Amino acid sequence: MTDTTDVTYREAGGPGPLAGLRVIELGQLLAGPFTGRLLGDMGAEIIKIEAPGQPDPLREWGKLRYKDRSLWWPVQSRNKKCVTLNLRDPKGQEILLALVERADVVIENFRPGTLEKWGIGYDKLSANNPALILARVSGYGQTGPYAARAGFASVSEAMGGIRYINGFPDEPPPRMHISLGDSLAGMFATQGILAALYNRHARGGKGQVVDVSLVEASFALLESTIPEYDRCGYVRGPGGTGLKGVAPSNIFKSSDDLWMVIAANADGVYRRLCGAIGRPELADDPKYANHLARGEHQEELEAIVAGWAKRHTAAEIDEILNAAGVICGPIYTVADMFKDEHFWAREMLVKHTDPEIGEFIGPGIFPKFSETPGAIKWTGPWQEGAHNAEVYGELLGIDAAQLAELKQGGVL
Repeated sequence: MTDTTDVTYREAGGPGPLAGLRVIELGQLLAGPFTGRLLGDMGAEIIKIEAPGQPDPLREWGKLRYKDRSLWWPVQSRNKKCVTLNLRDPKGQEILLALVERADVVIENFRPGTLEKWGIGYDKLSANNPALILARVSGYGQTGPYAARAGFASVSEAMGGIRYINGFPDEPPPRMHISLGDSLAGMFATQGILAALYNRHARGGKGQVVDVSLVEASFALLESTIPEYDRCGYVRGPGGTGLKGVAPSNIFKSSDDLWMVIAANADGVYRRLCGAIGRPELADDPKYANHLARGEHQEELEAIVAGWAKRHTAAEIDEILNAAGVICGPIYTVADMFKDEHFWAREMLVKHTDPEIGEFIGPGIFPKFSETPGAIKWTGPWQEGAHNAEVYGELLGIDAAQLAELKQGGVL
């Protein structure tokens, strides 16, 4: 049992600021596993548990395949040690508790009450390790009238408010072509885990539960929409390509039919824009003199900027405005990112080497750390239970004969 009065980090076994931290990842698909990936990118040891014969569907996820393999799995499960374990089986639960004794964090994204139904809720886990941080990621949170509901990113984005304010007025609210709600929840879970670890290590606190809801992860992005409704009764709706009352800040088409973002809504940036487009007199025009005035005359002001942009190529717009200190940039496809030297220089695009797929380019690690950079040590292992012998043998001391017997009995 871990003594919470003297919790110290293990010896770092690799690169990254979280090296020496041990994390047990339960659950499947995106939100929980994305949390594990982020922690693993920063050096934590991630032990991913999958049910025997019922692996994470992420292994087969996605429409596009390469060499008959999913392109999700090797990235989202990189740096993870994959083991199999039947959490419904009493022997499997004993093994889990033995792992928990030696871990710092457990991540789970089951429906609330699942761990309790199996008899391995936080009360049981923390009895074995009072310093344990349990991150629980679910659709609606561990409490409240909707807690027992299943939740996916699509509904969380809808009920969390970001779907309604997306798109164009009087049109169906579109969805981002990614699982945004899952990724946001994973990011907030990571943030919560790190805060709980700080409380435990720097302030002498004990372990605790980090409760993350997909709905609330979307809700957290709503900025001033909450007090706007509370105090003014205003329901913010979709703004199309810009933000209502924030000008000039929109997309503008170049002479070579490419879309460019030009954002000059701050007073100083706006003045620089006026000079760059050859209209310095607009900087002192009372109609555009400050943020509120520009918001009132947004359409006509952005029409002026659009007229200027249409007379220049995208490359010219980029060069002229960035040289003048005006915020400007193109709308990229993923193909454009591959062509841009900045993405390579910042190691946002990095080589992965996978035994099945071979070499491929995947997303890099961020944020960047000057002294303890993270690393991609391996891609997600394709064999289920690939690290059973290493984790159970080296960490728990279970010998090969016992492992074979546990596998035969459906525990592993």
